[in-house]
Amino acid sequence: MKMLKSLPVWPLAAPVAGWLFLFGSTFNVGGAYQILLVAGLIGSVLAAVYHAEVVAHRIGEPYGTLVLALAVTLIEVALIVSLMLAGGPETTGLARDTVFAAIMIILNGIVGICLLLGAGRHREQSFGLLGVSASLATLAAIAVLTLVLPNYTSSAAGPFYNSSQLIFIAVISLVLYGTFVLVQTVRHRDYFLPKEAVGDEEVHAAPPTPTVAWVSAGALLVCLGAVVLLAKSLAPALETAIAAMGAPKTLVGIVIAAIVLLPEGLAAVRAARANRLQTSLNLALGSALASIGLTIPAVVVVSLATGLTITLGLDIKSTVLLLLSLMVATLSLGTGRTTVMQGTVHLVIFAVYLFTTIVP
Repeated sequence: MKMLKSLPVWPLAAPVAGWLFLFGSTFNVGGAYQILLVAGLIGSVLAAVYHAEVVAHRIGEPYGTLVLALAVTLIEVALIVSLMLAGGPETTGLARDTVFAAIMIILNGIVGICLLLGAGRHREQSFGLLGVSASLATLAAIAVLTLVLPNYTSSAAGPFYNSSQLIFIAVISLVLYGTFVLVQTVRHRDYFLPKEAVGDEEVHAAPPTPTVAWVSAGALLVCLGAVVLLAKSLAPALETAIAAMGAPKTLVGIVIAAIVLLPEGLAAVRAARANRLQTSLNLALGSALASIGLTIPAVVVVSLATGLTITLGLDIKSTVLLLLSLMVATLSLGTGRTTVMQGTVHLVIFAVYLFTTIVP
């Protein structure tokens, strides 16, 4: 995204429109008004990530990638928490479904498209192996400890952790993610720095002024507030629509993850097509890590504060797909070079995940 010295109109107007649509929904308008609420939600998400990119471009890499990942995760956490509080006991598995969906969308959908389109345009692409290996190792550890291990503990029957286990796993998630951020930004930040793209206009665009960066930081908060309240307003309609389709409730988690990750995915694909696969993988894997490393502690706090029981353990089918995705990602990103073959494999796994979610 080319940064300008002044902000365009749309990222400032989108959250304002979202708030206005939200205010209009209080007047008991018809069902067709939901379309405006959906438009306001998507616009606010896109604007939030745009403003996060402005701030990120101001502070530079690799901090910029971290800001983007945190912005996306804050939106995701806000959506999950608001829907959990609105839905009550029926939403105990929402956090698990959304986090799992985010991992599958990123590891197979976004990464697959990036590898396929990038290699399709440049035949073969390379990236720094050390940074990607650190990302995958951290992601695998957090994913298995939070989404698989609950099925095999005995303190609580079923796919659950008891209170002490929840607190422990939340701390572990924060420790792993915090250590990853330390490695990414301080101790080994060179592992995550992309090769200098001499002819890439976006890389060399002048950073925004401090005033523009501060305006974007404030607008980002406005966007996040709009996203939370719009999602809460749309939750009943979304659940009704999915139930009318006869689809499983896990589809709600996929929809939430897809909405949140859409702009981040577009940024990653754009970087891959520009032959900046390192930046693309930083964005994708960083978002996956932030998603699970910060979302789980957040919902643990909500669970302990409200007394809601959260379901974390995946079923057998989802566990197989998760472990397959982690194994394939480790192999396909284990050489530092990729072709269309790796992209095709990831996208096939993603298609199987979507199909078996709708037709279990």
